[in-house]
Amino acid sequence: IIRAALESIAFQTADILSAMEKDSGVKLAALQVDGGASMNNFLMQFQADVLNTIVRRPKNTETTALGAAMLAGLATGFFASKEELADTFVMDREFTPNMSDETREEQMKKWQKAVERSLKWED
Repeated sequence: IIRAALESIAFQTADILSAMEKDSGVKLAALQVDGGASMNNFLMQFQADVLNTIVRRPKNTETTALGAAMLAGLATGFFASKEELADTFVMDREFTPNMSDETREEQMKKWQKAVERSLKWED
């Protein structure tokens, strides 16, 4: 059950990114992640595999709070520029895809079938 829950996060992310790419015409080059779930190595590797793209995790995974603090620092003059802030980003780990195209396609088809079935459930 836990594995299915983690995999569903990756599949849902793939669905969202696919829609974004379709709407924008821009292909994702790499995915920068943060938050508590990003600390799960299995999930991050599976995400890289499903997306067939690099997933990058920073050392500080609580970047929402960090971003708010950095914006406050810019507004008050504590930081001189956005470039100065870029130097504070430190990479922890990069996950590279290693799933075969055949397996990826098979997994995505199973996911899409499960989503379609769930749409037909009744109370």
